[in-house]
Amino acid sequence: MEQKKRRKGIVITGQLIGLVKPLLPLMCLAILLGVVGYLCAISLTILAGYAMLKGLLGKLAGMLILFAVLRGILHYGEQYCNHFIAFKLLAIIRHKVFAKLRKLCPAKLQGRDKGNLISIITSDIELLEVFYAHTISPIAIAVLTSLIMVLFIGSQYAPAGVIALTGYLMVGAVISLWNGRKGAAEGMAFRNSFGELNSFILDSLRGLDETIQYGQGEKRMQQMDARSRELGHMQKKLNRQEAFQGSITNLVILLFSFGMLFFMLWNFQKGNVNYEEMVIATIAMMGSFGPVVALSNLSNNLNQTLASGERVLSLLEEEPQIEEISGEEETRFTGAEAEHVDFSYEEEQILKDYSIELPEGKIVGIHGASGSGKSTLLKLLMRFWDVNNGRIRISEKDIRKINTKDLRDMESYVTQETYLFHDSIANNIAVGKPEASREEIMDAAKKASIHDFIMTLPDGYDTEVGELGDTLSGGEKQRIGIARAFLHDTPFLLLDEPTSNLDSLNEGIILKSLKESRKNQTVVLVSHRKSTMNLADIIYEMNNGRIS
Repeated sequence: MEQKKRRKGIVITGQLIGLVKPLLPLMCLAILLGVVGYLCAISLTILAGYAMLKGLLGKLAGMLILFAVLRGILHYGEQYCNHFIAFKLLAIIRHKVFAKLRKLCPAKLQGRDKGNLISIITSDIELLEVFYAHTISPIAIAVLTSLIMVLFIGSQYAPAGVIALTGYLMVGAVISLWNGRKGAAEGMAFRNSFGELNSFILDSLRGLDETIQYGQGEKRMQQMDARSRELGHMQKKLNRQEAFQGSITNLVILLFSFGMLFFMLWNFQKGNVNYEEMVIATIAMMGSFGPVVALSNLSNNLNQTLASGERVLSLLEEEPQIEEISGEEETRFTGAEAEHVDFSYEEEQILKDYSIELPEGKIVGIHGASGSGKSTLLKLLMRFWDVNNGRIRISEKDIRKINTKDLRDMESYVTQETYLFHDSIANNIAVGKPEASREEIMDAAKKASIHDFIMTLPDGYDTEVGELGDTLSGGEKQRIGIARAFLHDTPFLLLDEPTSNLDSLNEGIILKSLKESRKNQTVVLVSHRKSTMNLADIIYEMNNGRIS
């Protein structure tokens, strides 16, 4: 993710609260239920004290029971509303994150730490449940309940109301802000380390065969153990901070509770308050710290929650390198060309003053060594990146003025490495055309010389390929990728080393099928193999980003 200056906690909180707008009425209901529920709980102790003073305990027993029952019902209602809001918002945020990742891909995600992205999508978003279910309404509930109690205690004796207000502010605001500021950096460091550990584990699982083959298992385990221990030490530090904050909170509550008792007792002796006012104010003070204690305890988890929130918000705010185009006049493919193109990956120049024509209906072969810029040209034709100088034109229009949907509909792109989903072979081929019939899928597989192999499998086209397609060979995966392109059936076909993992026999079968079934397709065939170029109508040699 792009490095940005860290936001303050209050800014992150405000931005996260802003996402609640669609569910604001439900949030208001949750706050109302929470305030009334806490007032019922506080009223239990006050009413019990009043009943004992007046000798009315028996007569008011029914009211005490009613308050107790109402407290339970109202608390359930508040929690139900909060959790409904939380899980609804998590679904909305995940939708926003996936939509953002789609826009950022591939330019902004190439080389990105995938484990950290997975951590954001899963654990970071999940941790926001704490914020939406246990943070927003508790803050509002604590403020409203405390104000009501300040007025109530102040009605018994005005200076007592000032003491109550001071106590609530100390527990709910001062301690919380102090703890939050103290642990903000540790919380962000923990979330980042957690994401890095995810990446390390994911990388280790993918490279398990190589680790075993070269005897690096022990070293890898030591590295994983070291990272886990470091994460554990960070968690212990956060736990110690949480325990210390809890102790300080309890100490402050005791000091203010007994402070109120001695203050009211002193004023009773001086005749400023009567006995009833002394007892009621003291009981009300001692029994009303619940909302602000809940608020204070939030800061223990809030550091990590806000760190997760910042990571999610930073991803949502990241601008794509290539903006999608819509609203332009529909474009139909009639050929393509590159005109004096310069392109660099950061400081590394790949193409320089590069021009090429790709006539409609022709097979254009581009031959050259690895690293000469062949694959980069195809990505520019797909508009995964924009050129630094010059122009890519399709149908005589600048590619930057063609609707992205039109571009995807007119192009098929077979990459050097085919990604397979953990799904059936049929569904993996159908990525090229989700609504395709089984007959269409089989026809595409035949053209890609993979049908006979599929039919030897126990479940045929319904065979699961395993995670990352690890149950298939490189050549089999590549042929499934080619089958996708045949199924997509577009007028402009881009093939990046389509036969690099195939033997000569299968290469010949696929190239023959490509020539016979392509109809009037324009094909760009990139390869370092001379034999693959035999299919081409036009052949270009590429050397270090230049055509020769």
